[in-house]
Amino acid sequence: MTAPATGSAPAIWTHGLTKRYGDKVAVDNLHLEVHPGEIFGLLGPNGAGKTTTILMLLGLSEPSGGRLKVVGLDPTRSALDVKSRVGYVPDNVGFYGGLSGRRNLAYTARLNGLDRSTASAQIDRLLDEVGLADRADDPVRHYSHGMRQRLGIADALVKDPDVLILDEPTIGLDPHGADQVLGLVQRLAAERGVAVLLTSHLLTQVQQVCARVGIFTNGRMVASGTVGELAAQRGGQYLVEVGVAEKADLAPMVGEIPGVADVTADGDAWLVRARTDVRAAVAERIGGAGLTLVHLHQRSEDLGQIYRRYFAEEGSDDDTERP
Repeated sequence: MTAPATGSAPAIWTHGLTKRYGDKVAVDNLHLEVHPGEIFGLLGPNGAGKTTTILMLLGLSEPSGGRLKVVGLDPTRSALDVKSRVGYVPDNVGFYGGLSGRRNLAYTARLNGLDRSTASAQIDRLLDEVGLADRADDPVRHYSHGMRQRLGIADALVKDPDVLILDEPTIGLDPHGADQVLGLVQRLAAERGVAVLLTSHLLTQVQQVCARVGIFTNGRMVASGTVGELAAQRGGQYLVEVGVAEKADLAPMVGEIPGVADVTADGDAWLVRARTDVRAAVAERIGGAGLTLVHLHQRSEDLGQIYRRYFAEEGSDDDTERP
């Protein structure tokens, strides 16, 4: 997972962003930051407000309230400038089926004002990067769904954007195709410093690639942070795995530490469940007992468990994938 660049200004920033359609609030008071080199996942069921948020970020829908900046610009006032620096891949990428992948990309390059020689070199590099070099001159109508998705990412990258917005990029893909797309996204963030906003309702994929996650329901982002931070925000448990060199029962000594809920054997190790981060206290207690600490590390609560807890508390219907 890719972390944001230290000290970098956010490539996407919203404060109190709101969108209403009559009496319906589609996006409600959204605060969001995505930094260069970061993959941020918006996680939520269909109809939660994810796509409406994207439309406002692209300048395709005017907010009802709040503020937003994308690459330092207001999309409502500088939509063309924002679009020139943001690549967008919708959930159903459209191409001219009778044209080859290469010619589809060349058409996009012309629309973005790239000269022919620059565009040609750029297109060759992108087709190779997305694994389509050997099919570049085949008509797109012969491409599989996964190939179209990868071509969609190449299409979004023709203008060398600072921000990449992916709306359900792996929907309908088999596991191998999804891994190819997600691996490409990770490389873009890590190697080029592209800020990536990825919307999905697939829990395992979001946890696989996103440094931070925002949980979206009924137009509101009810929580955001790393998986560990989300687990802690609403009474989640810290899971600490402990290993010692000696054969010893850690339950009595560690179980007395304030905040520890229970201590159970887990193979050759011990699993400590607590309401707070008790690693320092556990290490001190083990050392004080004359035992040799072999390892001590925190396990993250599964994103699926966290997600279901938030939705249970929100009382929301949820069609999101459950692991």
